[in-house]
Amino acid sequence: MAMMVPSILVVCVGNICRSPVGERLLAHRLNERGATIDVSSAGIGALVGHEADEDAAAVAAQNGVSLTGHIARQFSHDLGAKHALILVMEAGHKREIIKSSPDLSGRIMLFDHWTGAKGIADPYRHSIQFHEEVFAQIDRAATAWVDKLAK
Repeated sequence: MAMMVPSILVVCVGNICRSPVGERLLAHRLNERGATIDVSSAGIGALVGHEADEDAAAVAAQNGVSLTGHIARQFSHDLGAKHALILVMEAGHKREIIKSSPDLSGRIMLFDHWTGAKGIADPYRHSIQFHEEVFAQIDRAATAWVDKLAK
């Protein structure tokens, strides 16, 4: 039985590496399965107005995922409240959101909940190899979510 989730917000810190990759991968995989779920992203300490990180975008592109047009935005209570499910990259992100928006706590889960729930480390300013490892983790986690969310 698929979960009924009309919208998902993917959250990391800067909203330039992990969450844009998670957003685009999840949207792509859901679309492939015919699921109409709105997916967007934000950061708890967003580099507001910035495009996706060059390395994150390059690794995503190598894997057939475009981050073109992504613009980082700040997480807010109002933004979170518009989404049925908030997927965070690390447990600390969940704690941060709950501090400012305790009423959203029931909507927050780890992006890698179904693939180990250890959290996905930030590749910002790390090697391309690390970006590739993070992409692979996000890809596995996104696929697992699609298995739960799509028909």
